[in-house]
Amino acid sequence: MLIALIARDKPGALQTRLDNREAHLAYIKATGTVAQAGPLLDDAGAMAGSLVILDVVDMAQAQDWAANDPYAKAGLFDSVELIEWKKVI
Repeated sequence: MLIALIARDKPGALQTRLDNREAHLAYIKATGTVAQAGPLLDDAGAMAGSLVILDVVDMAQAQDWAANDPYAKAGLFDSVELIEWKKVI
C-alpha cells in the first residue's frame, strides 16, 4: 500500500533540517521503503517540510517508519500526516 507522509517543519527549523539531512537521506536509502520523496518549499523557495511516498504493508509500518526518521527524532516537524494514497499517474 502507498502512504503519503506530509510533514510541515516547525517555524524557524531550517537549520535542524540541514543538520539532519544526511542522516535522513541515509535512512531513506537503508530502509528501501520510499517510492518518492522531496522537500516542501516555502514562498522563498526554502525547504519547509517533506512529502514522502512510502510503499508499505500497512499503516503500522508507515507509522514506524515515520517515527524512526531522523528528522522526526530531531524534533523537526510541527505536524505529520499519514494518508493512504493511490497512484494514478
